[in-house]
Amino acid sequence: MGDGVSGAAQLGQRFPGDFLWGVATAAYQIEGAVGEGGRGRSIWDTFSHTPGKIRRGDTGDIACDAYHRLGADLDLLTDLGVLAYRFSIGWPRVQPDGSGGVNKAGLDYYRRLIAGLRDRGIEPVATLYHWDLPQALEDAGGWPARDTAQRFAEYASIVGAALGDEVGRWITLNEPHVVANHGYRTGVHAPGRTDPAAAAAATHHLLLGHGLALGALRAAVPAGVEVGFTLNLTVVRATTDEAKAVAEEIEAGQNRVFLDPVLTGAYPVGAVRSSQLPPPELIRDGDMAVISAPIDFLGVNYYAPGTVGWRAGTDELRRGEERIGGYPDAVSVVRDGVERSDMGWPIDASGLYDLLVQLHHTEPQLPLYVTENGMAAEDYVDPEGGVDDYERIAYLRDHLDAAARAIEAGVDLRGYFCWSFLDNFEWAEGYQKRFGLVYVDYRTQQRIPKASAAYYASVIRGGQPAGS
Repeated sequence: MGDGVSGAAQLGQRFPGDFLWGVATAAYQIEGAVGEGGRGRSIWDTFSHTPGKIRRGDTGDIACDAYHRLGADLDLLTDLGVLAYRFSIGWPRVQPDGSGGVNKAGLDYYRRLIAGLRDRGIEPVATLYHWDLPQALEDAGGWPARDTAQRFAEYASIVGAALGDEVGRWITLNEPHVVANHGYRTGVHAPGRTDPAAAAAATHHLLLGHGLALGALRAAVPAGVEVGFTLNLTVVRATTDEAKAVAEEIEAGQNRVFLDPVLTGAYPVGAVRSSQLPPPELIRDGDMAVISAPIDFLGVNYYAPGTVGWRAGTDELRRGEERIGGYPDAVSVVRDGVERSDMGWPIDASGLYDLLVQLHHTEPQLPLYVTENGMAAEDYVDPEGGVDDYERIAYLRDHLDAAARAIEAGVDLRGYFCWSFLDNFEWAEGYQKRFGLVYVDYRTQQRIPKASAAYYASVIRGGQPAGS
């Protein structure tokens, strides 16, 4: 299949006419204006200003300055031709301390964003929590404290009542696995704690927060408005029979610890290490019923598969192999011939196909959306002023082909959101890693649509019914 306009259009034609084509962002990664409009301090403000935590000392203080450039960015979305825009609402912009008083200026900012999208025929898809916990709540215990789940439900009720009649779809949490494990276990993300017990408690309270927020949103928004949940999911493969048990345990820890409670009302006891699960004394009567309340859709964030190989602890590692913590004889492997993104992640679209098919077989009645998918590349502005990111075009082509094949295999996949709309603050990696369809010059804030933006726009146009 060609990479040009005709090939893109043919690819788009393989998707249903009502397929929801979109792009995604997150508040702290693009908004900037961290001290304006009554916004409170988040854990990422604190973490990014802590020396040694973020590459090159970068912070999200300005980011893409999206808070001040709303109109121009909305016009870029229009030019891209997307049908939906997934954004997150900054909790500290709405409730500066994470509880109590509501910041009207913060809600008004999101009202302007939503109105601008609606005026342009773009559906707003809002994520309530994309990692920017108010610092005041972290000071009170953070996600390891049960009260944070209650505060999250209160915040959901406020936002749902204020914005619910204009948002097309709601997502409660984004990637709670990352929040619990990177934030509280390994400490590479905010708030930077390295406490396995805190990570296990955060796991349960994030899921409880999801369930409570789900109920709060449903009580606040009009009937029929869909509410879902987004997880970063993957497939983990083994290269040898000895590695299969490790691969299955790693995949269960990545996927099932957060998926099973929502879909089945139970943690996958026995499938994962007990240290990854909340202790029984944290789980109160009624919690699992709250967590497993039916969702309208599941959001799937997919970037790369994992591959586990087997090397006895004394064996010399081969090129591309790394030891896997906690498994002395297991190694992560990137197979020969598989390219890596600028993040070092293997590029393998077959993982997306396999994942979508697996999810469909497990929950055939549950609609799916790919809520994030994309790659970091070494993008630069060439002497002619363009950004020819052909690696990203190839990535999109292959992953969209995988999504189309999954639909052809019967998967109820209803939308795809490319990560990301803009280059942005990439968490611990700062501004070095670029995922955007649109290049951002962080010195001038100039936006330059990359070649991949034109490619994606051609796919979208190809997928639209004639005359639309």
